[in-house]
Amino acid sequence: MFEQPMWQTFLRLLRLVTEADGVAIVLTGTGEAADVMLREGEPIDPPRTDMRVGRVYSGNDLAHPESALRAISVRGDALALTLIVLARDAPGAEIGSLLSALVPHLQVALKVLESIDRERGRASVGAEAFRRMNFGWIALDERCRIVDLDGQADSFLQRSGALRRGPYNRLIPSSPSVDRQLTSIAKAMAADSRHRPQAINIGQDPWIDILVVPMRIDALAGESKAVAVIYLRGDRSSSADRHEQLVDLFDLTPAEARLAWSLAQGLTIAEAAEAHGLTVETARYYSKRIYAKTGARGQVDLVRNILTGVLALA
Repeated sequence: MFEQPMWQTFLRLLRLVTEADGVAIVLTGTGEAADVMLREGEPIDPPRTDMRVGRVYSGNDLAHPESALRAISVRGDALALTLIVLARDAPGAEIGSLLSALVPHLQVALKVLESIDRERGRASVGAEAFRRMNFGWIALDERCRIVDLDGQADSFLQRSGALRRGPYNRLIPSSPSVDRQLTSIAKAMAADSRHRPQAINIGQDPWIDILVVPMRIDALAGESKAVAVIYLRGDRSSSADRHEQLVDLFDLTPAEARLAWSLAQGLTIAEAAEAHGLTVETARYYSKRIYAKTGARGQVDLVRNILTGVLALA
C-alpha cells in the first residue's frame, strides 16, 4: 500500500500465481468522486452488487458477464476493499480458497490504510493552520546556504522581499545588519550544537520574525550538514488590514485598533502614543478601553489575545 500506485507488486504476484487474465482492487469511501481501481492485466468491470464481507463471489453470483470472475470484499470503519480475479483458464475453487485465505491480511491492510488516511487528514488540517499562521522552517548550513525547507517557507521566499535566495542557494536577508547577524549565528551553531536559540525581527510592516535554533534533527541535516533551523513567522497582512480586523473582532474604534496593534507589537504606551500622534494620557485612556473590550488584564494578555488568537489565522 506504500507503493505508487498502491499494491502494484501484490497485484502482479497475485496475477502470476493465479494465472489470471487480470486482477484488480477496488477501494470505495476514499473521498474521491468515484471508486478507486488498481489493476494489473486485462481491464475488469467492477461488480456493482453489494457483497457480504468475506464471502467469495463468482461472476454468476454477481450477474457479471464473466463467469470466470471471482471477487471478495472486506470493510473497515470508513473504507471498503474488493479484490477481483478474472482467470478463464484456472480452477475457480482454487482461486476462491486463495481469496478466502487473503481476507485477514486484507482487513489488516485496510485498517492501516484507514489510519494513514486519518493521519493524512489531520496533517492537512495542521498544515492549513500553519499556512494561515504563516509559519515555516528553513534548514541552513554554516555558510547560510539552504539545505531544506518546507513549502510554506518556499512560498514566503518567493513573495517576500525580507528574505530571498541568493547565489549558491544562500539565504540573504534584505537588511545587511540582519545578514551579518544571521551569518554569525550560523557559524556559532556550527561550532557549538548547544548554542542558545536566537530570535531576530526582520520586518515590521508586515511583521516578520525568525527564530534560529541549532539543528537537532538528523533527518533534516542531510549530507550537506545543516547546522541550524530557522523558524519563521511572517504576517501576511499589513498594519492597515490588521486594524480593520481588530475593529471587527473586538468592536474597537479605528484609533483604538491602531493603538492595540502597536501595543501587541511590543511598543510601550509612550512609544505607541508618539507613533500615532497621541498624548500619553490619551493613549492610556484608549488602552483601558482596549483592555476592557479584549478581556486583557494588561499588555501581556493583549499580545496573547491578538497574536495567538483567531486573528493569527486571518
